[in-house]
Amino acid sequence: MKTVYSQKHALHAPAIELAEGRFIENFEKPERAYYVLDYLQQRKFGKIIAPESFSLDTILNTHDPRLVNFLQTISERWTASGRSETIFPTIFCAQNFNAKEPESILGQLGYFIGDGCVPITATTWDAVQDSAFVALSAQKLIAGGEQSAFALCRPPGHHASSRLSAGYCYLNNAAIAAQAFIDQGSKRVAILDVDYHHGNGTQDIFYNRDDVLFLSIHADPAVDYPFFLGYADETGVGRGEGYNVNYALPHGTGYPEWKAALQDSLKKIAAYSPDVLIISLGVDTYKNDPISKFKLESDDFTDMGAHIAGLNLPTMFVMEGGYAIAEVGLNATNVLAGYL
Repeated sequence: MKTVYSQKHALHAPAIELAEGRFIENFEKPERAYYVLDYLQQRKFGKIIAPESFSLDTILNTHDPRLVNFLQTISERWTASGRSETIFPTIFCAQNFNAKEPESILGQLGYFIGDGCVPITATTWDAVQDSAFVALSAQKLIAGGEQSAFALCRPPGHHASSRLSAGYCYLNNAAIAAQAFIDQGSKRVAILDVDYHHGNGTQDIFYNRDDVLFLSIHADPAVDYPFFLGYADETGVGRGEGYNVNYALPHGTGYPEWKAALQDSLKKIAAYSPDVLIISLGVDTYKNDPISKFKLESDDFTDMGAHIAGLNLPTMFVMEGGYAIAEVGLNATNVLAGYL
């Protein structure tokens, strides 16, 4: 299995995030990717290649072009306005989601950013763009005939919706890859999100479509991030009705209960008969993850990968969450080992 990895992820390294009313050390740090890379090399999974460069066409087909332009330009505009701090919003567009885009830079921050977990620095866009290119490069491998590929994306992507960056995510790498498959002729794509947190951004992007089946196994949003999406009764609208499936599980969920949701999701994917499967690979379901409350063991990730392989579909893995730094590489590569 080839892995696509970009050293440019390290250009995104904000020291802090805003969580629970205070600034804390940012959990989404470069070390996450370094540990995964180390395990890939130790376990000899295959070639590790750099991403190609792409036009922004597929990104612009997935995200509101205004969000993309905002991410490209906000740092330069922030500095030109006389500010030098790491960029955070101070107000959020929570009262009117159909509001017009403000002219004020402060208003735009709240218009395009959904929470305090997406700080922006002078080099954030370079890392974000290359993370999307990592996904597109892995997509190209699958489209070219590879049975599997791993996109070691950082920053992650599944909380980024059409117009909002949120939850450590700026652009939605898995969704961009799915759109690339559709643009190139695939009729049906399935995305299975196994991250601890609901893939609310991916759900938003494909909620009214039947060419992408989205399934997410995650913590109950009644008690955990992202809170406002991820419930079982969210099944899609219009043509997308029935093509969005959420498994909201309680805090303390262990692998037997989690596996039952996985098996049900795999049955639904098999019935959908997609041309390709994309796995939003978060390993923050691990028992010692500092911001999560599931109880999966490291060996469980191997079993997870084996069950995914049972579908016998071209499969692309896209790195999402996982914040137990010392174990993130082991757990992510265990999924790949189980699959292989």
